Amino acid sequence: MRVTYPQAPVPSTPTVPGVQVMQLPGLETVIGATASQLSSQFGVADLDVAEGDARKLQYRGQACVLEFYLYPAENGVAIATWVEARRTSDGLDVDRAACIQALRR
Repeated sequence: MRVTYPQAPVPSTPTVPGVQVMQLPGLETVIGATASQLSSQFGVADLDVAEGDARKLQYRGQACVLEFYLYPAENGVAIATWVEARRTSDGLDVDRAACIQALRR
């Protein structure tokens, strides 16, 4: 007798025309998120910059600085497609997933 187990759904990668969407382990809760969803996770952004149809949200903490880059998806809603993380002290790159955990509220 063959037993089958239900498969966990595979998260779909959002598509944004002309924009590379980051796909790294540990970023599943932020890549594809809207600005409102990011605010729910991290609070009010320390910096919110609009440049054309793009938007950058920056969150700062003692451990690190997170920057999310949002672009309009196919449905017109801007979503996070890329995230950068660096140490607050010297600006050197740090693990993105670890910084996300450190700054999540």
